[in-house]
Amino acid sequence: MNDVRRRTVLAAAGGTAVAGKAAAARAQSPAASDAARRAGTEPGPHEAEVRALLGRMTVDEKLGQLQQLAWTGATGPGGGQTAAAEKAARRGRLGSVLNVYGARTTNALQRMAVRESRLGIPLIFGLDVIHGMWTTFPIPLGQAAAFDPAVAERDAEVSAREARSNGVHWAFSPMMDVTHEPRWGRIAEGGGEDPYLTAALAAAKTRGYQGEDLRSRDRLAACAKHLVAYGGVEGGRDYNTVDVSEARLRNLYLPPFRAALDAGVATVMASFNTVSGVPAHGYRHALTEILKEEWAFGGFVVSDYNGVQEMTVHGYAADRSDAARLAFDAGIDMEMASTTLNEYGKRLLRSGRITTDRLDDAVARILRLKFRLGLFDHPYADEDTVIAGPTKASRAAAREAAGRTMVLLKNEKSTLPLGRSGSIAVVGPFADSTDLRGSWAGTWADAFRPVTVLEAVKDAAPKARISHVRGVDASGRNTRGIARAASAARATDVTVVVAGEAATLSGEASVRGDITLPGEQERLITAIADTGAPFVVVLLSGRPLTMEGWLDRTPAVLQAWHPGLEGGNAIADVLFGAVNPGGKLPVTFPRAVGQIPVYYNHENTGRPYDPHNHYTSGYLDLADGPQFPFGHGLSYTTFDIGEPRLGVSRVRAEALRKGDTVEVAVPVRNTGRRKGDEVVQLYIRDPVASIVQPVRRLSGFRRVTLRAGEATTVRFRLGAEELGFWTQDRQGRFLLEKGEIQVFAGNSSLAKRERVLTIT
Repeated sequence: MNDVRRRTVLAAAGGTAVAGKAAAARAQSPAASDAARRAGTEPGPHEAEVRALLGRMTVDEKLGQLQQLAWTGATGPGGGQTAAAEKAARRGRLGSVLNVYGARTTNALQRMAVRESRLGIPLIFGLDVIHGMWTTFPIPLGQAAAFDPAVAERDAEVSAREARSNGVHWAFSPMMDVTHEPRWGRIAEGGGEDPYLTAALAAAKTRGYQGEDLRSRDRLAACAKHLVAYGGVEGGRDYNTVDVSEARLRNLYLPPFRAALDAGVATVMASFNTVSGVPAHGYRHALTEILKEEWAFGGFVVSDYNGVQEMTVHGYAADRSDAARLAFDAGIDMEMASTTLNEYGKRLLRSGRITTDRLDDAVARILRLKFRLGLFDHPYADEDTVIAGPTKASRAAAREAAGRTMVLLKNEKSTLPLGRSGSIAVVGPFADSTDLRGSWAGTWADAFRPVTVLEAVKDAAPKARISHVRGVDASGRNTRGIARAASAARATDVTVVVAGEAATLSGEASVRGDITLPGEQERLITAIADTGAPFVVVLLSGRPLTMEGWLDRTPAVLQAWHPGLEGGNAIADVLFGAVNPGGKLPVTFPRAVGQIPVYYNHENTGRPYDPHNHYTSGYLDLADGPQFPFGHGLSYTTFDIGEPRLGVSRVRAEALRKGDTVEVAVPVRNTGRRKGDEVVQLYIRDPVASIVQPVRRLSGFRRVTLRAGEATTVRFRLGAEELGFWTQDRQGRFLLEKGEIQVFAGNSSLAKRERVLTIT
């Protein structure tokens, strides 16, 4: 690129940040004001009632509002707290219960609080409704692959309707932990490696759960989690250490939280990891300085399960009393499972180690949400209108969503889609398995059996001759069926191998050091390949898997994630072409585990990879680059994405600071013979900056459906938020610098077509 020059900083003297003025402008807009009211950052209609109730409460009752106990289920050490919850509810010493659902059960517990306690303050019931309640949708990582926020929003709408009818008020979702670590099991629960995509999904899911009015009987309070940087845990090991700079914190990990707040999210949850030496439950910089002060968040912050008392194990708190003080001062308002605030709060107040003002602030935040949920007027679920299982409509929504999440990784010689006649062998450990729902499906959904891939194939191709051999089990240890699977492949026109990892191998506390196919599944695939017969591989997983040992010999690969209750039908829809796959990878797929971390939005080095220069950044034993890049995904048709066209080639920085934007128009045409979806992706690169910037940054995406031969133009807007970046300043300094910005358009992070925008 010619004449790349050092960019000059555009920030007011004395350090006034662009973002500070932008935030002020947002705060004055009607949309921002509506979001602020939804989030509780402005006084609501119940403020007088909240203050009156606070004035009547004893210290014990106030401390009780800060306590959440677990019902019979448990998500960590210590087990259920059912008896303790009932006792505390009757005494008015309890604010919330998790792991409880079912209208009769929740109503019985609610009556204890409302009818038997002195003040009758209702309880909030929370549940891990992550990607569906009865109707399980694809895992969140799969939803991210749709590159369509409407998928996440629809999941949340269905989930909210089912859960609220069963007495649940609060979902511990969306999870928005950006991560570069596929070994980490909780990658399944988030949106992948990109903050822009994850932010869009977080906002959509928040809207889907909460709607316009939390009093509605089909809405839930959402919870943005986990604050903060949980996705950066060392070695991908859950609950582990994170050492992060302020710039990376603000540019990578925090944007999705800001987006959720702008969408009105009601609550935030702290994370288990340390952040630069401080457990997140005691990290005041994030929980109070950024969240509550800089962003003016008016909702409440809940701890994660036992997260407060675990600060003693971290070596940060001297004892449980000290943990209570540190967490409360940092910004935790409600304590999940552990009981340190309830036990030691009065003593800490008497000694002056916590203040009455802080206690009243925390209680007021919790009471406001209870009023917003309408619990003081309608504390009970309607037992006559309970949704007791998936409906025809919810199943249809889940099936459509799953179809939009599928990513066609490879398709040599148009192996897919399959014909509906002839003979088909369906083999592999997950061919006739109901293990499709994913790691956070919840025990409550066990009564509803997913349709298997084998059943769905039989239903989709009733005239075909279908055979089935498992070949190996899910762990890949029992290999006695491999020879029979190979024989079935030789005897049929095409073979579908359904392989992958069980749902229990991803999710919380499910870290894998080796992310190849478990056991001898690779041996099954190579045995099928040895036959020379046509075959395809369908991959079920909660994370990227490495596949160098078998990929080159496999004609077609469909990444199906863990697709949910209707996943079997959705896979068949794609295999036979009823649905043309349009999903894209929300996370980079590495070649080998030793390559991790590998991600598209990395910084450049002084010696970027050069195959002709030994002394550059690369591996001796691996090809450069990932197996599949972020944003990759094929279709049964073809598309041409043209060069981006800028509305202006030069723009004044001052104009951008005041809210002006630059339009980017990207033409796209379906050049194939079939209707299909393409995701037009916009990336920017800031080649010279006062802080080194990523080689690419996703700054826009749009999924479009085009008929064969049809064309359209997708339009994006780039403003200060997309073109600037946060610095290392802990007070929050956002810079928009003068100079050149490269703008790329294409269908993956490898997009080549480019224009240059000059900021003057």
